[in-house]
Amino acid sequence: MTVGRIFSIEEFSTYDGAGIRTTAFLKGCPLRCMWCHNPEGQSFEKEMVRSPNGCLGCKACEKKGEELTGKPCLVPESASVCPRRLVRACGEDMTAKELTAELEKNLNILNMSGGGVTFSGGEPLCQADFLLECLGLLKGKTNRALQTCGYASANTFRAVLSECDFVLYDLKLMSPTEHKKYTGVENRLILENYRELANSGVPFVTRIPLIPTVNDTEENIRATAEFIKALGVSYIELLPYNKMAGGKYLMLGRRYTPTFDGSLTPNTHTDIFYEYGIEVKVL
Repeated sequence: MTVGRIFSIEEFSTYDGAGIRTTAFLKGCPLRCMWCHNPEGQSFEKEMVRSPNGCLGCKACEKKGEELTGKPCLVPESASVCPRRLVRACGEDMTAKELTAELEKNLNILNMSGGGVTFSGGEPLCQADFLLECLGLLKGKTNRALQTCGYASANTFRAVLSECDFVLYDLKLMSPTEHKKYTGVENRLILENYRELANSGVPFVTRIPLIPTVNDTEENIRATAEFIKALGVSYIELLPYNKMAGGKYLMLGRRYTPTFDGSLTPNTHTDIFYEYGIEVKVL
């Protein structure tokens, strides 16, 4: 059995595909989007997190880290010294069989609703062998969805796609330069895999997170509309910027320092998409 690393399992989700779903969040992502609202999913390593809600500020957790490492930090032993039990490990190793057994617990309800199971992240394609084994174990039992940014080799993407019943695919920026500036990587692989998806016959939905002053510009929206329209795509979903995105960074002891004005309301430019015959749903 392949072992994977998970940072969360969310039950009764209604935003990760059709119907009611259980979503498994796999740890690790090759992108570093400046607006990321799941920073605990970025690193492949296990991390210690501390909830700021109810914290007494006693620093007992950090002192334990300093005692063991020589510098104030969170370590696994910090969990036992926190008087409010606010420190925990983020990242759990599970075999494919263990994870799928967990995901199958509410399968009757999920299937009755027209839903199923979704693999998200992080970026689940980064744990492709584990993901493929999980998808294989769930085959024929429920609808299997993948939520991805598409940043993976063509062979990896094709192999995973062949085991999926539905895909939620993120498109962020069309310019390679701007994409690298704001996410840390260029978008060549992402666009190539999107073409593969559009021609695969696998049902999918395109999702675009709208980030104010970053990708909500008329230039980027029009370029996106032209790109997907040429591939026969006629429906997209827009995800307005989550202004609470920075909250989780405190739990990791990190600062949220986006280089864009997160106080602004992003432009949807739905009129541009409609101009290209593309139906839009704002989530």
